[in-house]
Amino acid sequence: MTLRTRRVAEFIIERTLFGCAAASILVTAGIILVLLWETAAFLRDVPLSEFLFGTVWTPLFYDKQFGALPLVSGTLLASAIAMAVAIPAGLLIAIYLSEYAPQSVRRTVRPVLEVLAGVPTVVYGYFALLFVTPLLQAIVPGLAGFNALSPGIVMGIMILPLVSSLSEDAIRSVPNGLREGAYALGATRMQTALRVVVPAAFSGISAAIVLAMSRAVGETMIVAIAAGQQPRLTLDPRVPVETMTAYIVQVSLGDTPTGTLEYRTIFAVGMLLFVSTFLLNLVSNWLRDRFREEYA
Repeated sequence: MTLRTRRVAEFIIERTLFGCAAASILVTAGIILVLLWETAAFLRDVPLSEFLFGTVWTPLFYDKQFGALPLVSGTLLASAIAMAVAIPAGLLIAIYLSEYAPQSVRRTVRPVLEVLAGVPTVVYGYFALLFVTPLLQAIVPGLAGFNALSPGIVMGIMILPLVSSLSEDAIRSVPNGLREGAYALGATRMQTALRVVVPAAFSGISAAIVLAMSRAVGETMIVAIAAGQQPRLTLDPRVPVETMTAYIVQVSLGDTPTGTLEYRTIFAVGMLLFVSTFLLNLVSNWLRDRFREEYA
């Protein structure tokens, strides 16, 4: 290959990579602009205070109310249950794989966990509705057919690989000198793992947890199938709830005319969801950068 040919090839590759990066930025900017435009049109008819702090959400009823707190509470309730499942299980798996498991076990367990991340969420949704809910109804009194508990548990199983994989990477990045120093002082393997390694990897573990929380908040199909579509301001996981993503799916089915106030509610809710996940991602990136600076 001549020098001229090499320069032409490098120029083409450079411009192609730049085009890919620019396309991703333009797509993101387009999404934000559409959300801002439609949300501004929605807020011209509905006060922002009513949207953010109202406690009744009935935009599709005759008596229209646009308080988004029931959707927010349903989203937070399902996400909190998911994190209550994923955080302890994911951390225990990460500690075991990084500190205790032999290489052969690690090579087997990690791909199995990654399979969970590849299961379609619609499968998780019907698993929650048709298997987990009947199982819980035999244990939990008063559990409705649609509820926040079973989709929350299944969401925790879904994001378990995210927590365990990122937490394991953070734990394995801790310098071995800290472990050796703890062993030299007479600490056991468990004491070293829990009191030395995990605190040292706390920034990376926190980033993994925040990223998993963002994934749970944005989950759609599981809650749309198994949580019901009844927006209510409650902290009771036994009753039906509606999340922000489930409401967007409900209105997007095509029964609501385009351009109406009811149609614009999906953009307002989408903007609220976008801001929430964006803030969570910012926190995750900040924690990850802090972790890298500490062990650079």
